[in-house]
Amino acid sequence: MNDSSELSRAALRVPRGTDLAEWYFEQGWTDGLPVVPPTTEKMAATVAALGGEPELVECRVPPRYGSLTREVLAINLVMAGCKPEYAPVVRAALLALTQSAFNLNGVQATTHMAAPLLVVNGPVVQAIGMNAGANAFGSGNRANATIGRAIRLVLLNVGGGWPGELDKATLGHPGKYTYCVAENEAESPWAPYHVEKGFAAEASTVFVIAAEPPHSVTNHVADDPEGILDSICSAMSTIANNNAVSSGHCAVVIGPEHAKTIAAKGWARHDVRNYLHMNAWNLFRELAFDHRYGRIYNRNLPRWYKRELDSRIPIVPSPDHIHLFVIGGAAGRFSAFIPGWGHMSSPVLRSIEGAGANAGPICVDGTCYL
Repeated sequence: MNDSSELSRAALRVPRGTDLAEWYFEQGWTDGLPVVPPTTEKMAATVAALGGEPELVECRVPPRYGSLTREVLAINLVMAGCKPEYAPVVRAALLALTQSAFNLNGVQATTHMAAPLLVVNGPVVQAIGMNAGANAFGSGNRANATIGRAIRLVLLNVGGGWPGELDKATLGHPGKYTYCVAENEAESPWAPYHVEKGFAAEASTVFVIAAEPPHSVTNHVADDPEGILDSICSAMSTIANNNAVSSGHCAVVIGPEHAKTIAAKGWARHDVRNYLHMNAWNLFRELAFDHRYGRIYNRNLPRWYKRELDSRIPIVPSPDHIHLFVIGGAAGRFSAFIPGWGHMSSPVLRSIEGAGANAGPICVDGTCYL
């Protein structure tokens, strides 16, 4: 597609009698799965949910930097299977992703497997029926599945991030179909993530981070915070994930059972982040392979890290680089570590309602640069 407007012009006009599912495959506008035809009625309802003005450009999407008009956004929302009420969440996520701090151009084009992970907070989660509980990262929920899929379709159709072309990921991961979840505020013993970052509880927000898939953490034994968190530190402290070699931000998901065990001992969210930061590390000799392949300095790590063989290298530079969420079903003593892409991208937290909507003091125009 040479221009995102081509999709807008052609999506509603197909020859009579056409097999629509096959026709959209032929146009190259799908993510590899069948899409929902954007009929006039569905388009009108979705554009209205975005505020009308179909030609208004919401943002430009790298690496091709196509213009995302509300009409083109609506087409991708409908094709993904979204209800109109999901539209403000998808728009907010794309506005967050296209902030310069996120570096969507790099995320779309890297050989790494990173994909944008979206975590939603606030009343909108219940309003549109998102799943923050059992199998939250898995299948079975329309809102989670189609919101994430709509984002991916925009990244493909407007951003041009097609595999093997501008998307150079060696492996990719299943989150590049859809990678969208909500925090389980009802089961969390702590304030929601967005409240910790300065938003009002009644605000709804989107958080985006370039991320690897979740790495499972199992601990059915520990009845104290240290035991559970040591298991998470073990998952974090490898030389294989991108944070270990490139620093930057990561996400940690605490399952509700683990969270309640931790909180029952009086530990707050910031206690957890501080513990993980202090106890998740590797020795530089491990990252440098004991200089087996020549003397390695690793310029991706922060300048202030020592490069001596027995120096401890933290997985992330500070506790604030660990973004902590309570997600998942009430039963099961599982948590997860989600590595980021490294120092090349910063997460973004944005109000769904837009500028001036209960934003905290570090936020500008409804967006927090983390």
